[in-house]
Amino acid sequence: MSRIYLSGPDVRGPEREFVNAAIDSNWIAPVGPDLDAFEAEVATIADRQYAVGLSSGTAALHLGLLELGVKPGDEVIVSTFTFVASANPILYCGAIPVFIDSEPETWNMSPVLLAEELAERRRTNTRMPAAAIVVDLYGQCADYDRICPILAEYEIPLLEDSAEAIGASLNGRPAGSFGEAAVFSFNGNKLITTSGGGMLVTDDEAFANRVRHLATQAREPALHYEHTEVGYNYRLSNLLAAFGRGQLAGLRDRIARRAEIREIYAEMLAEVPGLDFNPIGVGRSVNNWLTCVTFSELPDGIAIGSICERLDALGIEARPLWKPLHLQPMFAGAPARVDGTSESLFGSGLCLPSGSGLSDLEVQQVARSLLDVLDQAGVEA
Repeated sequence: MSRIYLSGPDVRGPEREFVNAAIDSNWIAPVGPDLDAFEAEVATIADRQYAVGLSSGTAALHLGLLELGVKPGDEVIVSTFTFVASANPILYCGAIPVFIDSEPETWNMSPVLLAEELAERRRTNTRMPAAAIVVDLYGQCADYDRICPILAEYEIPLLEDSAEAIGASLNGRPAGSFGEAAVFSFNGNKLITTSGGGMLVTDDEAFANRVRHLATQAREPALHYEHTEVGYNYRLSNLLAAFGRGQLAGLRDRIARRAEIREIYAEMLAEVPGLDFNPIGVGRSVNNWLTCVTFSELPDGIAIGSICERLDALGIEARPLWKPLHLQPMFAGAPARVDGTSESLFGSGLCLPSGSGLSDLEVQQVARSLLDVLDQAGVEA
């Protein structure tokens, strides 16, 4: 069998139709009708009034922080158990990340630790963070029913990082609908891809207009090129937006397929001692972007990294769970309120191939290969 990737693009017929139509109409320029339509479609999915298509989810976070008024020297709350792109835009602004650990129930930001951090700052008369980035991890919304009131009490604006969670929901509210603004990623490994791209969504028209302005080099409305501030080349192209519209046409099918893949793994790996799947919290509808497993029992001498290496030798891409950002060398010394949850997950878990384009046979091959690797390591199912 050919190599099995972690989350490869799932390309179907509509993408080709939308892209060909854009080419035939000569809308290859950075903006055009497909970009407008894609923005409107994503805004509807997120139950938002406005959306701005951008070159990446990282760009969306960067511009979102700028519009929230984050300045050099400010601090920004952010989940520690996530990809580095959730925190890098804080550095782009010259600000300082303040990392908050995960809750065991969903692996997302712990409302308890968030509340502790902010309460201690109030007690010690320490300056409050200028904003908070809360990540919806592995396709599941964070506990905004608890997080939003905590942030509101301290008047800290929320930027929801829903890069991995399009189509998910919390108590009926869709991912992307929380906070002053939210972002999605359409990177090549995401559930919906535009090859590379992202989106910022909000209910604030002025916020959206400002982000759109900054994303197009902050060009002023003049016949000539007039600029009064620094801008960025962050806009999504019309051609990639056309591809994204084709992807969105199958969003629900892709989500359903990833749920089926998780079920196959659950059935085939059910007898492995100490193996658990990434938990799903109460009130959540998830998109199962990645199916993840953790091990409470592994023999001495075998680690998650070696399991990934052995699967790689068999043509299967797997990877450890996110390394907590407070453990990354580039963030050494950054403020962090942690209790060991994310560090434990990093040491005990891995992500399995979960792309919606995988066949049942490929998923079964992954499960059998994992069972073989564990058996060779002395783990008997």
